[in-house]
Amino acid sequence: MLQTLVLLVDEDNLKDKNVKASVDEVARYVKECGYNSFVATDLEEFESSFPKEDMISTLVVCDSGQSCEKLLSDGYYVVGMKHELNPEVEFKGAKYVFSEIDNVDMDSFVKVYQRYSGEPWEILRTERLLIRETTVEDVDEFYKLYKDPSMTRFMEGLFDDPEDEKRYQRDYIKKVYGLMGFGVWTLVRLEDGAVIGRAGYSVRNGFNEAELGYLVGKEYQRHGYALEACAAILDYGRDVLQFDAVQTLVKSENTVSIHMCEKLGFKKESEVEVEENIYGKEYKDGEKVALNQATFGKYIKMVRTF
Repeated sequence: MLQTLVLLVDEDNLKDKNVKASVDEVARYVKECGYNSFVATDLEEFESSFPKEDMISTLVVCDSGQSCEKLLSDGYYVVGMKHELNPEVEFKGAKYVFSEIDNVDMDSFVKVYQRYSGEPWEILRTERLLIRETTVEDVDEFYKLYKDPSMTRFMEGLFDDPEDEKRYQRDYIKKVYGLMGFGVWTLVRLEDGAVIGRAGYSVRNGFNEAELGYLVGKEYQRHGYALEACAAILDYGRDVLQFDAVQTLVKSENTVSIHMCEKLGFKKESEVEVEENIYGKEYKDGEKVALNQATFGKYIKMVRTF
């Protein structure tokens, strides 16, 4: 868990009044948010104050490309910082680079730290649910949810081998969450921490809109969890992800889902054919099945515009 934000700023750069004002403002703001903040002007000062055993709870914001590269190689979590005195500096290996550092909110610092440390992002909370990124540890809970045959009547199931599903999830965290910033998330009931389902957005080849999908385990159905989660996720898509429209694909015989989607503001648009077994029965590092081995199903495309 993030505890400390360190601002590692070149001593000469810190003499500039604009740079110093920005750094001082960030340090003050971070403390106001309940975290520790520390300003250092060279690597020696930083390393003496934050040895490697403390790096797991520290995020370093650095304006030197050389220092950034050194700290990353030592295993620290580092963000590049651009300002008017270092516009040409490259931050090799850094996952994120911020400009106008004093305009970055604390949630963004926390999310960058979580991306480095592997902690899942909390996406949002509703009255009864926590919606967060999926972890590899969630996979075992998913197999419990999918165990009832009715769960895969209208949708694809998991890989037969849980290790395939875990490999897939590791890639998903890196390639989907890490690059797109959204995806299909885990639904956790707040009252007891139970994993009750999944919901979120995906991007399907051949379609323009992001696609809303959801699943709630059979024992948790008929309590309004799916409606509660999807309504909040749609608001998130509109307000945070800036989507203009969202689609969902539903089997025509799945009348319960069609009715719920209509309650959420979706309207039927057309019937479409969709590839269903993209990776086949085994996960082979993202390798898709050959077209002649693919299976397709007919779905009703429903669209919600904002």
